[in-house]
Amino acid sequence: MIKSQDVFRVFEPHRGKAIVTTSGTSGRNWPDASKNPERDISMGSAMGQTTSAAFGLALGLPDEKIVLFDSEGALLMNLGVLASIAGKQPKNFVHFLLDNEVYATTGGQPVPNNANIDYAGMAKAIGYASTHHFEDLEDFATQVEGIMAEEGPVFVSIKVVPEVENMPMGLRAQRKTRTRPETIAALQEELGITG
Repeated sequence: MIKSQDVFRVFEPHRGKAIVTTSGTSGRNWPDASKNPERDISMGSAMGQTTSAAFGLALGLPDEKIVLFDSEGALLMNLGVLASIAGKQPKNFVHFLLDNEVYATTGGQPVPNNANIDYAGMAKAIGYASTHHFEDLEDFATQVEGIMAEEGPVFVSIKVVPEVENMPMGLRAQRKTRTRPETIAALQEELGITG
């Protein structure tokens, strides 16, 4: 398994001008790696809906590369979206899945059938244009540039180390993040879109 921080560190130089959004506990580390926060979209607390939202961005902004760092617990809540993505074939969509095999935000309960689900195989069978799976950082590092150049939709599953949160929500360290309206306004300004 790979640390999510290392995934993001290796990915960031290959991001280009892609719009990036994340999901799950592992996704919280993205702001520490991002060098272009104006092109980051925060979907905070949208478990189960981030995949659909990123897919909508890919359809609505076909000239922009859209990258989602999803979590397997969130994806399982809305698994049918994979069929919708494959059906529309957004060429600008790269769908990473950070699979830590647990619900880390709520204490580390195991995701059902966590060791046996082949997410990349599922995405391939459902019709994604390209799929990949990684459990080794060096393998990922040697292929990420090529992955970002592929025509989407691309699906990349990566086994990551769980970062389990056991403190009650109100006692957890809070990261300073932009609100959803602030995030949207910053992206609109970055893209030259007027309200």
